[in-house]
Amino acid sequence: MNRAFLLHIIERLEDFLGKLPETIRKPVLHELTPLKELFLQQRSPRFVLTGSNRFSIQEVVATLFSWAPLMESRDVLMELFRWQAIDLGGHGTIALLDARGAEASKVPEIAEELKQQPVDVFLHLGDNGGAASLATHELENLAVFHASNTRARTPAKIIGIVLHDTSRVARAAHNGNAATQPQVTTRARPQDALEEKQAIREHLLQIFELAFTPGTVSSGEMKADAQSFMSLLARQLPNEARVEMVRIARDRPAQIEIAQSLVKSTTAICAAIGAQPIPLADLPILTALQLVMVSGIMYIGGRERSLRAATEFIGALGVNVGAGMILREGTRALLKFFPGWGNVVCGMVAGAGTYAIGRAAIVYFLEGVSLKDARRTYLASRKKRAQREPARLKEVRVTAMPMEAANPVE
Repeated sequence: MNRAFLLHIIERLEDFLGKLPETIRKPVLHELTPLKELFLQQRSPRFVLTGSNRFSIQEVVATLFSWAPLMESRDVLMELFRWQAIDLGGHGTIALLDARGAEASKVPEIAEELKQQPVDVFLHLGDNGGAASLATHELENLAVFHASNTRARTPAKIIGIVLHDTSRVARAAHNGNAATQPQVTTRARPQDALEEKQAIREHLLQIFELAFTPGTVSSGEMKADAQSFMSLLARQLPNEARVEMVRIARDRPAQIEIAQSLVKSTTAICAAIGAQPIPLADLPILTALQLVMVSGIMYIGGRERSLRAATEFIGALGVNVGAGMILREGTRALLKFFPGWGNVVCGMVAGAGTYAIGRAAIVYFLEGVSLKDARRTYLASRKKRAQREPARLKEVRVTAMPMEAANPVE
């Protein structure tokens, strides 16, 4: 499923929303915004690397993202001061600009790059063994680069990184030399330096200490310190970059959080559309939205987007998206010929069914339950939601019911 198909679905949906009353259209458009940001406007997360250049860019990326670079790519020189895409072994792609060691003449060039493509997070590498003048120069560059990031919707965060070369410590111990400084000291020095400048201190998010051991990162291996680093990124990045980041991080809580947001928005939209008195006209849109929702959850979990796989999953739940669904939804559509409460019931049915499918997809693709248990989750979620909606009907007017019925059961 490519982005052009998603755009087609969104355009059809927006055209359909133009036929809805203003009181319904605005809340639905509000729910549509995160869907567009997460999936239609989806892109790779962007990072700018500043600070110490003691480690190569491949070594830094391998340590931060638990990435094992291909043997043939380890000796490839990457262009400095330009955005470049790095494929992290099929888990996802990041955009990285290595601005370390930039001379004064190169600073305007990097600033222009940031005006073309704003950065999400600055990663500043501390170097306890480097000269104080060099460290000061890098901090000044960081402040200039941050100020140049004017196209970003929100100010970019700054994360300090301290890389400990564990191989060097091991060699020193083997040769009988004294151990290196305690980690408390090495962590404090870059943090104090970053906090000296107010322009940096205001946006400093956290300092991480990561162990770097050349040649130990293997495919699929995820170190605890790198996992904490990537989990923080998954929470802090803008929506457009979050999906790709959670795929890279393989952080289940973050994946589930985004998936729940997807289910919530899709449920709200389907409930609002399903409650409108337009018999049968909404069936293709509702079905497409449900399939896009499931394929989106699959993608968040690390699989490829596939409408066919989404259709097969929904069918395995006992929901036939072919003739069976048309018959069931056709019966639901007939209720629209009864004004008022008939429309409300239609919206409840559309919302409850969408929410139940979404919950089943989350537990199956993200939580790893069996298909049999996913089917039980689908039936239980649908029943629970259907039981709770009548109580809400008493609290609101009929005209407000479509969006009120759309809120997911917590």
